[in-house]
Amino acid sequence: MSAVSQDTAVRTGRVTRTFIYLVLLLFALFYLLPLYVMGINSLKPLSEITGGNMMALPETWTLDAWRSAWSTAQIGVSPTGLKPYFLNSILMVVPAVAISTILGALNGYVLTKWRFRGDTIVFGLMLFSCFIPFQIVLIPMALVLGKLGLAGTVPGLVLVHVVYGIGFTTLYYRNYYATFPTELVKAAQIDGAGFFRIFWRILLPVSGPITVVSVIWQFTNIWNDFLFGVSFGGTSQPMTAALNNLVQSSTGVKEYNVHFAGAIIAALPTLLVYVVAGRYFVRGLMAGSVKG
Repeated sequence: MSAVSQDTAVRTGRVTRTFIYLVLLLFALFYLLPLYVMGINSLKPLSEITGGNMMALPETWTLDAWRSAWSTAQIGVSPTGLKPYFLNSILMVVPAVAISTILGALNGYVLTKWRFRGDTIVFGLMLFSCFIPFQIVLIPMALVLGKLGLAGTVPGLVLVHVVYGIGFTTLYYRNYYATFPTELVKAAQIDGAGFFRIFWRILLPVSGPITVVSVIWQFTNIWNDFLFGVSFGGTSQPMTAALNNLVQSSTGVKEYNVHFAGAIIAALPTLLVYVVAGRYFVRGLMAGSVKG
């Protein structure tokens, strides 16, 4: 009797799993449909797209739209393609992510292992900064950049994203380091280790999971940002602003294949980051979620 019940349970489990997988596959196909449309139409001549049936595979495969989007497409008043703006985004994202991550790690270290009177108030204020809308800081940030002479420059954009991202990185590292045994820090102090040596030799080596979370979060937000890039970029605008200009500046015939190629080029860096390190994102978040 128990064997029959077990076989029934196994069959029921298989049916349930199959149904779940089919539903998940359906949602995945629905989610990937826009990427499919963009991909195949970026490999078509414009005549095939305007002829209808955007879902069909190309009759003539070509990379001309990709070459045009990268190097010759009209961006605003200049036929430069997306290449210089892609480089601007790289020059903006790499230092902004590195600086905000390092500062967030130091803040989390201080707020958990070198506590002082009012540290909870300081953390609360930094946490509050995570909920401030972009639009509220535009005018104050413009005034600061103007005073510093950084308006319309890549270093100015780096400063903007570092300031706006410190609240998030501090939150991640503070929660992560709160689970780390304070006794080890005190023991290192007794052995004569100082502030930076404790951070460098004890806490930083175990910060891999939360560092991945911070890097992915900051990289995605900074790379995909449009408002700050348009407002403060000037002649050093990032990729997202250039992509908008590519779509808006076309004269005469709309080159949809070039637009699709440009959109994929703009999305590739964040896509690669999630493909390479995405599985560590949730793992890193969960690493600091349980005390003890």
